[in-house]
Amino acid sequence: MTTGENRALSEAELQELVAASDSGARSPTCAIGKMIAITALLWSTFQVLLASPIGPYVLPGDLINNSRQIHLAFAIFLSAMAYPLFKNSPRDSIPWYDWVLGLGGAFLALYGYFFYDKIVGNGGLADHADSYFALAGLIFLFIAAYRTLGPVMVLLAVVFLGYVFFGSSEVVPDQIRWAGASLRKAMSHMWITSEGVFGIALGVSTRFVFLFVLFGALLDKAGAGNYFIKMAFGALGHLRGGPAKAAVVGSAATGLISGSSIANVVTTGTFTIPLMKRVGFSAEKAGSVEVASSVNGQIMPPVMGAAAFLMVEYVGISYVEVITHAFLPAIISYIALVYIVHLEAVKNNMPTIGNKAVNMVNTVLGMFGFFAGFALLCYATQYPVAAIVSLFPEGSGLILTALLALVYVALIYLASQVEDLEPDDPNAEVVELPDLAKIYKSGLYYLLPIIVLVYFLMIERKSPGLSAFWATFMLFGILLTQKTLKAFFRGQPNPISRLKEGLTDLIEGMIDGARNMIGIGLATATAGIIVGTVSLTGIGQVMADFVEFLSGGNLILMLIFVAILSLILGMGLPTTANYIVVSSLMVAVVVELGAQSGLVVPLIAVHLFVFYFGIMADVTPPVGLASFAAAAVSGGDAIRTGFTAFFYSLRTVALPFVFIFNTDLLLIDVTVTQGIIVFITATIGILVFTAATMGWFMTKNRIWETVAMLVIAFALFRPGFFMNQIQPPFEEIAPAAFTQALADAEPGSTLRTVITGPDFDTFDMKDITVPLTVPDVEGADARLDALGIILVPVGDAQNMDEPGFGTDLSDALSSFDFYGDEPVAISSVQVAANQLPKELIWIPALLLLALIAFLQNNRAAPHTHREGETA
Repeated sequence: MTTGENRALSEAELQELVAASDSGARSPTCAIGKMIAITALLWSTFQVLLASPIGPYVLPGDLINNSRQIHLAFAIFLSAMAYPLFKNSPRDSIPWYDWVLGLGGAFLALYGYFFYDKIVGNGGLADHADSYFALAGLIFLFIAAYRTLGPVMVLLAVVFLGYVFFGSSEVVPDQIRWAGASLRKAMSHMWITSEGVFGIALGVSTRFVFLFVLFGALLDKAGAGNYFIKMAFGALGHLRGGPAKAAVVGSAATGLISGSSIANVVTTGTFTIPLMKRVGFSAEKAGSVEVASSVNGQIMPPVMGAAAFLMVEYVGISYVEVITHAFLPAIISYIALVYIVHLEAVKNNMPTIGNKAVNMVNTVLGMFGFFAGFALLCYATQYPVAAIVSLFPEGSGLILTALLALVYVALIYLASQVEDLEPDDPNAEVVELPDLAKIYKSGLYYLLPIIVLVYFLMIERKSPGLSAFWATFMLFGILLTQKTLKAFFRGQPNPISRLKEGLTDLIEGMIDGARNMIGIGLATATAGIIVGTVSLTGIGQVMADFVEFLSGGNLILMLIFVAILSLILGMGLPTTANYIVVSSLMVAVVVELGAQSGLVVPLIAVHLFVFYFGIMADVTPPVGLASFAAAAVSGGDAIRTGFTAFFYSLRTVALPFVFIFNTDLLLIDVTVTQGIIVFITATIGILVFTAATMGWFMTKNRIWETVAMLVIAFALFRPGFFMNQIQPPFEEIAPAAFTQALADAEPGSTLRTVITGPDFDTFDMKDITVPLTVPDVEGADARLDALGIILVPVGDAQNMDEPGFGTDLSDALSSFDFYGDEPVAISSVQVAANQLPKELIWIPALLLLALIAFLQNNRAAPHTHREGETA
């Protein structure tokens, strides 16, 4: 559909749009269709067994050891079956060439499995025959990625692969030239070892991502998606701009289910977008609200996009730590989006739906109470579980399973007392708000698998894969039995016959989960070529030098450059692939440049920065796929929808820059009390920023008020910037006094040292700021040993020898040449000054905000609240 037609697509056309993007547009009938379904079912079954505790006992060891190869084989084969290669390829049958590409690609993916002994005999490297098979495997992978993900991913991989082969050519500039690689060496690296295609990214897709995508598909099949939307609409639909607020909250909830922003847009948007238009939103604004809220679903813990699992491997921290750091920005981002919708409704004096009394305070407190109560319930489950385990150590597993089953049956009984929820028609002449008091009972049992998932992830600290397995296993039981149990409790005849329907739902959900994984599996495999190129050629250091040259060593310019690169690559890459590519090339550069600028940037902060801008690419024109999907639902212009959605998402653009410089937002090294204070001030800050960008607070802003509110938001987010201008945070001491300062410092305090020396690669002199945490041992010599510092004093200079191997300092200083003509030395030492608390800056900021509120309140024209008006 061209954007100029401005025609909303039908339900069937929308489902075809989602299928073409997420699970494949081809749906053959008869035997071939069954074969595809069986293959997808086998893939899901294999992945469930692989993640299960009985996997090592049921699956042969060689299948487990080669699980990445099997994962990719399924993805390549199903891509050939489900995704047409050409626009004019048939949709209801499979041409001969797709059979060749599917079967051939699957065989080549399994090459390392079939010829394992031969490869081991060659020392894990490829011989000439292996290299040709590996090259064919890459070609088949590129074709599968092209048909599934589009041309950009393939072109990028080909460019990097071309650099591997031709990087030694005289045509290549000296600055990026390298020694080059033979076909045998390159193919060993890319296809035979675990450095390229079968590297970390594909491993994460195999072990973690598949189970979470399957979990979402099964939860949606059980009916949780419709339940979440109904609950959100029932809670918020009566407010100004209620359908839009319901879209935001509903999309946050369905973000648990769908890892795809496009599917999220269509799932919630088919209901909320027409209602938004009825209360006064234009087609473009209605689509934009849905896009902004759906895309943000990927940053919402506890189930974030696939990139979150990659962070676990790349950053080297647990999944619990990743979602802890990501929690606060995600929450305040959604709060701000609800506020954007509210301001749009107030500015345009939009009517409400229904005749329910509007009480904003009660609604907000009710929503907060629900989410806080759910979080408290997840946390509190550990106490009865611990009591049962201590009382019955041998049979606790069976007892807990029986108790969970009893709770499930009780909640199913509650659900059976009300009618099953059916999707509403948003275009009906009269739209009735769902009655929360009635409908909440109908889906409480959907929360059980989510509680199980959160319990194993957050309390038991199990691996993401095992946690997702137990949550998915719970869903198996729900899908099989929910219809039978409801029929039994309602006294319907022959309830056992409904088991067949449950089994059908389970099988369809597993097939949907596998088909949704095709694109992610191929994206992680293809991105592995770029990661492999970086590790084989050392292009990462070249990129670092190039970007540093472009930014002039300025960290802000560097971050803007990384953000633009993420947005550009995201125009043609899925979120996961975009994250892998940009993080492989840029994360280390940002951390190093930050250190050279005197700013210690935590690795997780940079990874989240890249992740945020990767998902923004789904919004940004001209290729924001989620915006096109929303325009297809609303009948609006896709490009204008994209620009409006980008404007609504400015808070998602600003937050990454904020948490790079103020890591309190990521809850790094903060106490519980500090975390609560940061949450409150950050929420006020994001709301003030939103009011400034929307040009409306209590009434229309004057220019000075907008500027003042941007300054207030900055002060609330980064009070340290202003306090550092008033009082320097550190006192400078002479390098010669370093040893004495280290001896006098309190254990656990920090000394900031600037290390100067020649770069190992370029031999140019450079500075790196290294924070040293004072060890809890007595005496300067003991503390130097604990830190791994070997000082070689020369007069007043504090030269350094190479740090002790395996210490944190050896990693931080690994880019220095300790054996060159110029010494590596401590050039500056800073100790923390007795600075006033930076939080004091919040007081004048809040006073200025109160002044603006007072002035606006005095001149605000009273709006007629069109309550209960039929929209």
